[in-house]
Amino acid sequence: MNTLPPGGVIPELFHGLFDDAAVFPPGNLPVVDAVPAHRLHRTAWYTEAVGPLLCGAGRLGELAAAVANSPETAAIQGRAAGADGSVAAGGRPLKVGLVLPGGSTELAPALAAAAPFELAGVELATRDATEAVAALDRLLPPDVPAAVELPRELLRGDGLDAVLDVLVDSPYRAKFRTGGLVAEAFPDEDELAAFLTGCARRGLPYKCTAGLHNAVRHTDPETGFEHHGFLNVLLAAQETDRTAAAAVLAERDGEVLAKAVRSLTDRQVTVIRNSFTAFGTCSIAEPLGDLAALGLLSSPSPLHQEDR
Repeated sequence: MNTLPPGGVIPELFHGLFDDAAVFPPGNLPVVDAVPAHRLHRTAWYTEAVGPLLCGAGRLGELAAAVANSPETAAIQGRAAGADGSVAAGGRPLKVGLVLPGGSTELAPALAAAAPFELAGVELATRDATEAVAALDRLLPPDVPAAVELPRELLRGDGLDAVLDVLVDSPYRAKFRTGGLVAEAFPDEDELAAFLTGCARRGLPYKCTAGLHNAVRHTDPETGFEHHGFLNVLLAAQETDRTAAAAVLAERDGEVLAKAVRSLTDRQVTVIRNSFTAFGTCSIAEPLGDLAALGLLSSPSPLHQEDR
């Protein structure tokens, strides 16, 4: 992976938007490679756009070993590194978002295993929002944010309102899956609009994950999957009307979306980012490249495929 020169500008709308999900499908970058790649993101001109490195609970030991054995850690060993060497470039702990696909039973052991890192957040998958909130209330340090994800089949019809009502009375965000490895993993515009507007009406923040690393809605030419665009989601995040949100999500013209982004006021940007806080992407350079191509990002040089 080539580093990119300094000098770019990241608009406020995109600050911290791209959580680094490089080790998750479909990217599946080995953890030993994901650590130095994330460190490069953290020192690159676009660092303001980058969130934490996401890691599943079952791979924290692998992550600690990769950090401890990295050349960067060896260079600072004895100065800023801890006993296990779990530090990032510059002597600071690696900022990690903890993903718990196994539910709240994973929470306590995962928190203990994540002790060497700077815990940026917890993402907890569950089938019971009330139980998940109770577990987070009991075990999560008060300064650590969390997001709760329920299966999409439980968020249809009255189930969506019931779950969002539980979360809005908690300190935690919602999390919604916007794609995956099969066509059925991708919600259509109306289903996603129902989630977005349900959150917007309640003032409930959320993050998204999977299938969202391109800026504009499109059909993947290889798989035929219908991918949502993260610009579509950003713009739809300010809508409280489901039909209006679905129309924004359906837009496939990048120039139309780019024009709408350029017309946003500072207040609208604040509203949008208070709602849609981040999404996981296995590529950091790909969404940045899309933004640069649409003229929404001032980058110091083109983002080539080899930078991804």
